[in-house]
Amino acid sequence: MTAPIWLELLDETTRVSAAHGRSDLIQWLQQKRVQLLDPRLRVLVIGEPKQGKSQLINALVNASVCPVGDGLTTAIPMIVHHAETPSATLVRTPAPAPAPAPTSGRASGELAAPPERIPISMDQVAAGIGGKFAQHPGAGSMHVEIGVPRGLLASGLVLIDTPGTDGQDPVRNASIFAALARADLVLMVSDATRELSVTEMNLLLHVAQSHTNVVVVLSKIDMSPDWRAVAERNRSHVASAGVPVPLIPVSAALRLQAARSNDEVINAESGFPELITRLVQDQTNKMDTLARTNVDLITRTVVEQLAAPLRAELSVQESPETSGPLSRLHEAQRAVEDLRRCATKWQNTLNDEMADLISDIEYDLRDRTRLILRQVDEAFDTADPLTGWDTFQDWLEENLVEAAEANFEWMVQRLDWITHQVASNFARYGSDVLPGWSVRVPEDLADRVSIIEKPNVEPFTPTQKVFTALRGSYGGMLMFGMATTLAGLPLINPVSLGAGALFGGKSMRDESKSLLKRRQAAAKTAAQRHVDDFFLRLSKDSRDTARQVHRMLRDHFAALTEELQEAIVLSFRSAKQEADADAAEREQRHRVIEQAMKRLAIMYEEAQELAAGRGGTLRARLEHSR
Repeated sequence: MTAPIWLELLDETTRVSAAHGRSDLIQWLQQKRVQLLDPRLRVLVIGEPKQGKSQLINALVNASVCPVGDGLTTAIPMIVHHAETPSATLVRTPAPAPAPAPTSGRASGELAAPPERIPISMDQVAAGIGGKFAQHPGAGSMHVEIGVPRGLLASGLVLIDTPGTDGQDPVRNASIFAALARADLVLMVSDATRELSVTEMNLLLHVAQSHTNVVVVLSKIDMSPDWRAVAERNRSHVASAGVPVPLIPVSAALRLQAARSNDEVINAESGFPELITRLVQDQTNKMDTLARTNVDLITRTVVEQLAAPLRAELSVQESPETSGPLSRLHEAQRAVEDLRRCATKWQNTLNDEMADLISDIEYDLRDRTRLILRQVDEAFDTADPLTGWDTFQDWLEENLVEAAEANFEWMVQRLDWITHQVASNFARYGSDVLPGWSVRVPEDLADRVSIIEKPNVEPFTPTQKVFTALRGSYGGMLMFGMATTLAGLPLINPVSLGAGALFGGKSMRDESKSLLKRRQAAAKTAAQRHVDDFFLRLSKDSRDTARQVHRMLRDHFAALTEELQEAIVLSFRSAKQEADADAAEREQRHRVIEQAMKRLAIMYEEAQELAAGRGGTLRARLEHSR
């Protein structure tokens, strides 16, 4: 026998759920499969308290099977089905007990205890046993099964009376919603004395989301003269809410009265013939139209739940830069570019700073030596090198050594500062980038300063003084002696002798001053020449030291750059391999997701075709999609 079309779609939905690893959906679909293949029509009657649900069931079967009254009569579900003789059974299912901890690697879980069936009398049911055995949280579930011999029920119709929905009683609502999952038809009862309340509309919307076969029953029309207006307003409310459900007005009191008097007119006025016709029609069409609409809703619900994570995964795959191997590849690429910029920057920094250093060091040394030379000039403007040369020599050597040490110390400080400036370009790569050596002031710097040679200074000897005095006195005596001869005096006289002595002393003093000036000039020239030689030698040493440090820093940071580059390139290659592998995996996963989405789309379209009375091409379309 060929399986129905809807069963093929339902089984395919189960297989797809299994392929997606949704065990929860598989269990639910299997329950739905058993329910749809069951020839019985399970009719769930719900609504707020005191709306006439129990009386509606009593009127349908023309028997007092459900307790009615002014108090709380229905506290637990009551299932009314066909039986050859009237019977009632209280079925109590204990809450699942935790299983013991696993001892051999088996998973732990919950152990479901078998339900307890307690026969009770019909009088107990009519007396309101539901209120006596009200459910409590954690006490498991409980319901009453009632069997009555009625032709309406003989074809497989099952009526389920439920407690009134109450927002303040979650236990009661939970039992109602649990019964909703197993219902083939839902009758929501609301009396005709008022319009549908907000709570009832919310309940109707909730039920319509999971059931395609819902009917609103307007009860107690015999108690409301304006029930027709209420019915029209209720139909308007339902239509405005977008819930296409029919509304059937009924009166249980008129139905029971018509049954007692066998009055067909009153029975027609009760509205029950239309309701019974709907029940019989749904019972007849359960395996066809009703099953199609149910499978349509079931399949579309499952497809939406399965497609949501696939769409989310596709959206993540479309923007993989945010994380994963591709982001690490981009980070490695940025690291390569950053290192390239760092290499250019530190080389420029080193070259510029070293050029500035050589210029500044030479200027500093020149400035210090010029200051020494100015002090030498000032000193030899008054001092005689002939008598103070040894003191001057010690002073000059001491000052030149101090200048050399100060110049070298400043150069060492600048070199250390330049080293840190270049190393700052590598700050992002760690703190151990400084070289393991450092520049220090040479300990033999004083030995590099040579001793100034004493210039050849001419002393003023006594013999030179005598000859100089005689030379000067001769001229003075001759000049004044000739002048006095005019006065009749001899050439050599006291006046000419005095003049000669005076001129001789002046000549000796003038010659002494002239010799001092020559000695001072010779000393200044010697000091100038010695300081120039010192400047040339020390500046050469400074430049050599700076260039040597320049090369050492260049080699150190070049080696550091190569080491970092090797590590970054290795990381880049690893990230590239991971990114390529991830791209291939994502591409493969993308194709799998697209195939799964295409399969879900085919199932969704087939479900819509099935609800429209068509369909049957599912397997061919799935084969073609592969």
